[in-house]
Amino acid sequence: MSDTSPDPPAPTAEEVLEGEKAPVVVFDGVSLAFDDRVILKSVSFALLLGHTKIILGASGAGKSTILRLILGLLKPDAGVIWVNGERVDGMSERELMRVRADIGMVFQEGALFDSLTVRENVGFKLFEETKMPLAEVNRRVEEVLGFVGLLEHIDKMPSALSGGQRRRVAIARAMTAKPRLLLYDEPTTGLDPITSTSIDAEIIKLRDLERVSSIVVTHQLRDAFYVATHEAVADNGAVRIEQADRSKCEEAEFLMLRDGEIVFEGNASQLRAERDPYLLTFLS
Repeated sequence: MSDTSPDPPAPTAEEVLEGEKAPVVVFDGVSLAFDDRVILKSVSFALLLGHTKIILGASGAGKSTILRLILGLLKPDAGVIWVNGERVDGMSERELMRVRADIGMVFQEGALFDSLTVRENVGFKLFEETKMPLAEVNRRVEEVLGFVGLLEHIDKMPSALSGGQRRRVAIARAMTAKPRLLLYDEPTTGLDPITSTSIDAEIIKLRDLERVSSIVVTHQLRDAFYVATHEAVADNGAVRIEQADRSKCEEAEFLMLRDGEIVFEGNASQLRAERDPYLLTFLS
């Protein structure tokens, strides 16, 4: 006897976005304008778990605005935004605080508290916003500083650190609460190439060893391609950064903005193969 039972109904968009395999971030037709100045025009993209989205574009193209929308610091005029399975575009400030607890943010200049030690900076969120015992906070701070190679500087003031070290402390602070999503706003701006590569390595390590999803806003093409085409490999307690294979490279996607619109989305190989005059000018 044949089975004539009806097929189960297809999942709704909300069920897909709230499922276990849901994208970490989804923008669906997001637009934003300040008076007559259009910042974003119907922007749509998705960031998958453990993947990287690298946002490129000229100054004023809307790159950092996307980060502010994810954090709920701005509200879109149109469209829908999902973060870690929750729709955030209509949330209240109280609701957003819960969502932000699962997001780490690395600002362009590091934004450390000059009056606090490295230990206090890195543990600030746990000290101030949780009831975690002090001994546990200190253990976590030491763990993340060890991860970025700065444990020996734990009791120094930020003024005693180099620019690259301050940026790595900022990354440690962003990861202390074990967020599923890390946002980087121009993380290598103002740094020399060697120091920039050390920052790129930390971004790669967090993605590949901690499975942290990441969005990197940058105009530094060298760093963007380095993050997209390399991977972190743990080997007998040591970590090395090496050239990624093709499938791994495809997990890092570039998103190019021009005047608030997406003009390219794809992996490093696809971007390099582009013949669009605007993209060629930007990449030259």
